[in-house]
Amino acid sequence: MRVTAKGEYATQAVLHLSLQYPEVVTIHEIAQRHHIPLKYLEQILLELKRGGILESRRGVRGGYTLARPPEEISVGAVLRVVDGAFAESSCVHNESLGGVCVEGDSCGLKQIWKDVQGAVEKILFATTFEEVRKRTLSGGVRPAETARLES
Repeated sequence: MRVTAKGEYATQAVLHLSLQYPEVVTIHEIAQRHHIPLKYLEQILLELKRGGILESRRGVRGGYTLARPPEEISVGAVLRVVDGAFAESSCVHNESLGGVCVEGDSCGLKQIWKDVQGAVEKILFATTFEEVRKRTLSGGVRPAETARLES
């Protein structure tokens, strides 16, 4: 699976908002902190708002916040909003664009790539921004690893 620049920027912005939740954060703060071009970030945040991930507030204290708590937003949901369908292997992707696989549906590689794609999606949709927030605050160590290291 390939994550686009747009997908990376979107997940960085949602993580930033997760770390600040439930506070409202300005688009300028997010852009500056993560070195994301402001105009591009505006487009991404609007897509996330339309997708039900974010809410915006107008005015002097305006900006963006999560529409739901971080534990209710998965990494997969954010990527799906901004990137649509997840990228597949070139063999599976080319066939969906009208290309022909020499081996057809019996191709073992195609089946493996589909399995890999399914596993990646399972992880992305099972991982919430609350988990990502906790990993970030603990220096990148998973909460289970932290408990094991402490004992």
